[in-house]
Amino acid sequence: MEITDFGRCERVNRDWAREAIGQVEADANRSADTHLLPFPLPAAWGIDLYLKDESSHPTGSLKHRLARSLFLYALCNGWIGPSTTIVEASSGSTAVSEAYFARMLGLPFIAVMPAATSPEKISLIEFQGGRCHLVSDPTQVVAEARRLAAELDGHFMDQFTYAERATDWRGNNNIAESIYAQLERERHPVPAWIVVGAGTGGTSATIGRYARYRRLDTKVCVVDPEGSAFWQAYLAGDWSVVTGRGSRIEGIGRPRVEASFLPSVVDRMIHVPDAASLAAMRAGSAVLGRRVGGSTGTNLWGAFRLIAEMLASGRTGSVVTLICDGGERYADTYYSDAWVGAQELDLSSYSGVIRRFLDDGGWPG
Repeated sequence: MEITDFGRCERVNRDWAREAIGQVEADANRSADTHLLPFPLPAAWGIDLYLKDESSHPTGSLKHRLARSLFLYALCNGWIGPSTTIVEASSGSTAVSEAYFARMLGLPFIAVMPAATSPEKISLIEFQGGRCHLVSDPTQVVAEARRLAAELDGHFMDQFTYAERATDWRGNNNIAESIYAQLERERHPVPAWIVVGAGTGGTSATIGRYARYRRLDTKVCVVDPEGSAFWQAYLAGDWSVVTGRGSRIEGIGRPRVEASFLPSVVDRMIHVPDAASLAAMRAGSAVLGRRVGGSTGTNLWGAFRLIAEMLASGRTGSVVTLICDGGERYADTYYSDAWVGAQELDLSSYSGVIRRFLDDGGWPG
């Protein structure tokens, strides 16, 4: 290629990227902020629980924020052009959101995902114009995504590396800034705890950094499901731990500690059994009058436990966690008694713990 031809190609791509960035930013401008919902607890406790409802994004999950940030990051870095195939390793929700933005920009999108991903999520990705590339071994999705992107001369979005750096954690309408703005008129405007799960670790990194940057006393608790390396690495003090397992709770938990997870901004971790996640998911759905997803159940279990500890020590304050996505994506899995039974999960004892907590704030010693 002649140098002059390369220069012309660069200008065309720069012009295309400028237009593409404008389209992605316009999507953010059209989308209202997500609601911060109060979860009913006895007023006498002096503790308020709020759920940031990320399921109200255009693609129905918390990952809409991440996908927007990843596309802007890749576009501004010059990694995406007008004919680039976008490839991502995802258990579902990130892929749904990235497929939405890829279609907006007229780009082909391929999601590399575990074969056990819920059929509802696969259908949502395909509805958004994406293609699903299923992998039998969930620990190999990243390696397969890298291979496929190289083979197609495409771009691997790599959420597990770039999530913590693609979002401006100092502000610019990130999730942390939004939470604190929405709490301004509440009786406890600075939460004692914000509870989140970790898939990439980008959300915990954004919230943890923002709290420190704004010199706030909020602590960050990461809840982690069975099979995930984050909790085991935290317990061992060794961030090279690998479990070799996937997570049954879609969207959170990883077989290794990903590059985007920053343990230095996490104040506490809580291991949550999968049966506890599903019990809390179902209990939370009954209270809210709407179905929420499994990772929201994981969040609620951690939030309930922290609130019980605050009550036991005579502390007041507020706790915030997230509704990561809606439960309609899990009708044939988490909300199916047959599926739960096939997984050999017994929710009964955990449901009892939650009933007691909601009744008197108690928690098993």
